[in-house]
Parts: sequence; structure tokens; C-alpha cells
Amino acid sequence: MLTIFSAPKPFEGQISVIQYNAMRSWAALDGAEVFVIGNEAGIAEAAAEVGVQHFPDVARNEYGTPLLSSIFNTAREHSTMPYMVYVNADIILMSDLLPAILRSGEAFERFLLIGRRWNLDVEELLPFEANWESVLRERIRSDGVLHNPAGSDYFVYPHTMYREIPPFALGRAGWDNWMIYESRHSRVPVIDATEAVTIVHQNHDYAHLPGGKPHYRLPESEENVRLAGGSLTVFKLRDASWELTPDRLRRKPLQWKSLRRRLEMDLIARAGAGKTGRLAHFIFHPFEGVKYFLTRMKIFRGKDNS
Repeated sequence: MLTIFSAPKPFEGQISVIQYNAMRSWAALDGAEVFVIGNEAGIAEAAAEVGVQHFPDVARNEYGTPLLSSIFNTAREHSTMPYMVYVNADIILMSDLLPAILRSGEAFERFLLIGRRWNLDVEELLPFEANWESVLRERIRSDGVLHNPAGSDYFVYPHTMYREIPPFALGRAGWDNWMIYESRHSRVPVIDATEAVTIVHQNHDYAHLPGGKPHYRLPESEENVRLAGGSLTVFKLRDASWELTPDRLRRKPLQWKSLRRRLEMDLIARAGAGKTGRLAHFIFHPFEGVKYFLTRMKIFRGKDNS
């Protein structure tokens, strides 16, 4: 039923342990084919050891960073399954993912399924024995920390979706927000499955990134946001339009504390990231709008005086 795909980092140091754990969890899922994409050090050997398919060719930007569009296209071209699951290479998946996808597919022909992660310190190779999920869930209950509702670490969608993706740099900020925005703008239900799907992010540092800096501080992240259409496309997981719980799938209920953002993001999703969307944004942020128009007036006056 599922094609799970990812583009791992080089298998070096603690990242190697983390990615082996992630890949083994994907391979353990019933009804899943698993693709790892790219030619980073150690990927071919890890794929062979775990027993998943490896596709080495991937397009890159001028920094040498893999492009998301190339990764998604490769996965789609080789997939034999109705549902696609992109997942970051440090994420452990469990058996509650497939039932959530099937429930979503029964309700909608097109959808985007996302969810929050549990952050957990995992320093060792996990033994994927018969009871590995129950053991891991106990660790989550005692030591796990639920991540804030910002971006997402996995994206589930039908095979027919996301055929046109901008050349985003993988592992940098902005592209995951665009996935949510693009779905909302295209009137596709975005489902927050946090309560129904448990995923584990294995904590790590940023030594693999330039300067050891978090990805949102890098120039490639700024380029990703530009390719997405600007800051208005930075939709977060809390901007999902539906939610899936163990009991039901429903439209996300209104809450007073988040009503202002809900109305703003609903307007931007309908209007798009152009001038109309910017106007919708300024309705909810008037001081920012005044500052923007004053800046534009100064620019035009400068041109008139030249």
C-alpha cells in the first residue's frame, strides 16, 4: 500500500546509528516498499543490509544539496503503491501509520497527512524484535517530548499528487511549510494525525550542516522560501484543516486562542501568496502593513527623484 522514501545523510558517527534505526522501522511495516535516494557515503551498503531499494541518482543545487523535486520524482517513477510517504531519515515509524492512511483514503481522494513528532534521545542501535514497538512507546511515555506544531517530518499523499515541486533544497527550511500551503491553496484536506500516529525523532546535533548551524539560518533556507512564493507560504502544522484521532476524522474545531491565525491562514490559503494574499495578511497585521507601504513610498519617491 505504501512507498516510503527518504534521502539519508552520510552514514557517519551517531547519524549512522539514527538512520539505521529509522530504515529498519520502515522496513518492518507491513505493505510497504522502501526507497532510499542519493549517493551519500554508506547509503548503498546500508540499503543492502536493511533490504530496501536504493536509487543513487539525484539532482543537486550549486551547494551540492539534493533537490526535493528530484527525490520526489524518482520515488514516484519507481513506486508501485497508491500512497507515497516522504519521511526524514531520522524518523522512526510505527504500525499505526497504515491504518491512519487507509482511514484518510476512505474519506478523501486527495489529502495530505502530517503530524507532530516525539523527540527522544536514542544513542544505540535498536533491536527490532517482536515487541520493539511496545518497548519504544514506553520510552516515549517516560522520556519523550512532543514537538511544537510547526513543520512536519513526514508527508503522506496519494501517488497522483505533487507532480510539480519547486527545486527546493532538501534539509533546509521552507519546503515543508510549502507542502502544507500548496495543499490548502489547492483545496486539498490537510490532516493533522498527531493523536493517531506516533513517530519518533531521534535527537541529534547539526554537525552535518554548514557551520553546524540549524537549517533555518542558512542561505538555502531563504532561497527555499523565495521559491515557495515568499513568507506568506510559511504554513505550519497547526494550520492543518482536519484532524485525525483514534476515534474520528473531523474538521479542525475552532478555538478562541487561535481564532485570529485560523482566519488569517484560511484567507491566505484561498487568496494565494500574491497581492490579494498580502492584503489579507495586512488586515491581521496592520502595523506591518503600514511599515510596508511607507517603505514602498520611499522607494517610489527615490525613483522619481533620480
